[in-house]
Amino acid sequence: MPPTPSLSTRVTLFSESVIREMTRHANRHSAINLAQGMPDFDPPPEIIAAAQRALRDGYNQYAITWGAPALRTEIARKATSFNHIPHLDPDKHITVTCGSTEAMMAALLATLNPGDEVIVFQPWYENYGPDTKLAQAVPVYVNLSPPDWSFSESKLRAAFTPRTRAIIINTPHNPTGKVFSPAELQLIADLCIQHNALAITDEIYEHILYDGRKHLSIASLPGMAERTITISGLSKTFSVTGWRLGYAIAPEHITTGIRRVHDFLTVGAPHPLQMAAVAAMQLPDAYYSDLVTKYAARRQLLCAHLASAGFEFAEVQGAYYVMTDCAPFGWDDDNAFVKELLIPLIGVAAVPASSFYAPDPETGINPGRGKVRFMFAKKTETLESAGHRLAKLRRM
Repeated sequence: MPPTPSLSTRVTLFSESVIREMTRHANRHSAINLAQGMPDFDPPPEIIAAAQRALRDGYNQYAITWGAPALRTEIARKATSFNHIPHLDPDKHITVTCGSTEAMMAALLATLNPGDEVIVFQPWYENYGPDTKLAQAVPVYVNLSPPDWSFSESKLRAAFTPRTRAIIINTPHNPTGKVFSPAELQLIADLCIQHNALAITDEIYEHILYDGRKHLSIASLPGMAERTITISGLSKTFSVTGWRLGYAIAPEHITTGIRRVHDFLTVGAPHPLQMAAVAAMQLPDAYYSDLVTKYAARRQLLCAHLASAGFEFAEVQGAYYVMTDCAPFGWDDDNAFVKELLIPLIGVAAVPASSFYAPDPETGINPGRGKVRFMFAKKTETLESAGHRLAKLRRM
């Protein structure tokens, strides 16, 4: 047979999303899906009604490529009052994207050149490694270590080199639930300024923090607004993961580059949903306090069930994920363990943590081996059912 065209080298450097793969396995096995971070409850009725109005009111064609003016205005207002990012102009600094995932990809493509180094904390949200490689940059990993998921200051300092172009920060953190402290963010800011590096920060869980913690955006620190790309979106705060609405906030010259990439990646986010997002961002402060109260109750419920079943895990400070250790069950292979969880006797889907790490370059061992991630953005009855199923592990 004649040869067939081959794939590009860049797509051989990573596999498909394990998180999304686990959702397909959950559907196939009729398992409770505690893998992918999507709620099984509806968003606020006010924003569904706003989406319906937008469809009726003619917002069915393209919006301005980088976002409907009304939405960019709301994002600027919120980022000024909540994130304390100074001197924002919705026409110069904000780009609306198809989810925060596209915002991250557009940011990296707009700012990285082949061979640039990007510091990535691991475990990481699984897009960061592939995104960096798609941008033909080199990821440099710095470990977050349990039980408190802290990082070594000396190792972070050593990770910065003359080739460092950027560092990716995710706080609150997926998959560990860590919230970076003000001292940690100040250290990162100091190193970015010292090495003339960008901070690219994913703050999609910025409203979901527990036990009185407050969100801090690194762009609000002195000297950082001009060297930070702040990424967030609507998906997690308003339980609309399927709407794919994200945004990037950046200095004007970087925004110009992000908009060029975004234009040719997706053209624009859905116009009627952008208009509904305006209504979402105008919800009163009580909405956000209620959001945290409900998620704190879900956290308590799932963590109690996990502890009862025999899992070990650290405190969840923010977001809606729990990283657990499956060693107490005699397993050291996270991929095999999540397959065991899918069997009809148990029927719960989780994510193997090895998908959040790169193998150790010296030993070839993946640091995530033996850990699994669960999520708790689910109805109370769903989490109760999952807890009863996981309790069967004690008898196996």
